[in-house]
Amino acid sequence: MPLRLLCLLLLTLGPVEARAEDVAAHVAKVRLVLERLRTLAHNPEVLAAVRAQNARRIPLADIQQLDARWMGSSGTQDFMRPYLDNACAAVLRGIQKDAAFMGDAFVMDDQGALVAATQRTTDFWQGDEEKWKRSFADGKGAEFVDTPDFDESVQAYVVQVSLPVMDGGRAIGALTVSLNLDAL
Repeated sequence: MPLRLLCLLLLTLGPVEARAEDVAAHVAKVRLVLERLRTLAHNPEVLAAVRAQNARRIPLADIQQLDARWMGSSGTQDFMRPYLDNACAAVLRGIQKDAAFMGDAFVMDDQGALVAATQRTTDFWQGDEEKWKRSFADGKGAEFVDTPDFDESVQAYVVQVSLPVMDGGRAIGALTVSLNLDAL
């Protein structure tokens, strides 16, 4: 979603008197956050993790089977740990700890399969979702800002921002981060 559309959506989030100022403030903050997220998407640990998983060439049928198991499980299971406790996930959690506005974050490979996450995601395979499709963009890579939504769990408006993980001018994966707009 272009930043302009985000501005329009943010107009609907607050009282009329504060809207223009809030939108301008959110846009400026989102721009600053985008720079941090671009840096994170180019982090050597993120690149290494995505490259390693892509090199494994996991068949899509295996990814979808793991996705079904993931979604059918409650809580965090042992088979999920390699994605939640790896070096890439540690980098994501380190950034998250220093940025109160940053919610969950996860990295995906060139098929949309999970590489690393700060916490359990609802599903393992993101390859059928807009956040992956739009940010991976058939290997071209693009930034995608989703529609802000009220998140009951944090009692705040949250927006997911997805960026490509680029290597040699080509997208090899994607990074998605939830941003708490009220904390920006």
